[in-house]
Amino acid sequence: MVESFAILTTAANKLLESIHERMPVILHPAECGRWLNRHLTDPTPLSVFFQPYPADLLEMWQVSPMVNTPKVDGCELIAPVEPPSYSLPPS
Repeated sequence: MVESFAILTTAANKLLESIHERMPVILHPAECGRWLNRHLTDPTPLSVFFQPYPADLLEMWQVSPMVNTPKVDGCELIAPVEPPSYSLPPS
């Protein structure tokens, strides 16, 4: 048996729409059992999961651009970083 996974996406919520039009489908822990039910043959009841997760239940912060480097891995990649500050040269 091959075990695999897929990341499913839906429309972005209000928090994320400023950076992308899609976001991952996020399940509340109480919903995982229904999602993983192997006896479910009709996918219609699962369509409720394809809604943007409530923005007020999420947080967002800037992370290192190293998250885009496949050879780099580690929990430090999701640590908050200060956005770069830009100043104009004196005129």
